[in-house]
Amino acid sequence: MKFMSANLDNLRKLYVDELQHLHSAETQITKALPKMIEKASDPQLKQALETHLQETRGHVARLEQILQNSVGEVDSKKCKGIAALIGEGEDVITDASDEAVRDAGIIAAAQKVEHYEMASYGTVRTFAEILGQTQEADLLERTLDEEKHADAVLTQISDSANTRADKAA
Repeated sequence: MKFMSANLDNLRKLYVDELQHLHSAETQITKALPKMIEKASDPQLKQALETHLQETRGHVARLEQILQNSVGEVDSKKCKGIAALIGEGEDVITDASDEAVRDAGIIAAAQKVEHYEMASYGTVRTFAEILGQTQEADLLERTLDEEKHADAVLTQISDSANTRADKAA
């Protein structure tokens, strides 16, 4: 049975709609991260992105579990916000001729994505709590914590990456 959420007239429908957008976002991210990993030159950055790619695959699986439990099927709605942020990141990868500048740009792009995800996961976790979906809220909280950690790691790496980029020709 298809869960129709075109008419968002209650919190449950909005919750499912947001979950579907997040599923799309995470799926898009799993496709974008390998290119970022390939183009990154800093070993710490490569490792952080590889680690986050594995986590992101887990995020997709969690969202699929939640959607299956909530509506009996996994369905996505294209997340235009993440698509735009990924596009900006791809532009940086293409346009940056210096490796250090490219790394700084990759970090900036990745952190924009992380902040989008943190806002989204915080919102759906709260929705789940209000709707009495405590197990779903716990899964979403776990993902939110992983997104916060990924952002903190990128911030730490950015200190040296930005300094190297500043010294670029």
